Amino acid sequence: MKAFGKGFFTGIVTTVGVVSGAVYAFKKTVVEPMEEREAMLEEHRRRALRKSRSAHQR
Repeated sequence: MKAFGKGFFTGIVTTVGVVSGAVYAFKKTVVEPMEEREAMLEEHRRRALRKSRSAHQR
């Protein structure tokens, strides 16, 4: 029965590790690049808006 408990515990720890690694990898490869792209686009929008407003100040 000890071998079963040790194997069961090892399986649970391994499964949790694999799932957490998959979530971390997904976040790094999919979510963060999208957030960086959105931030860059927002910065470009702000620059364009400032430029547009300054062009019409005369």
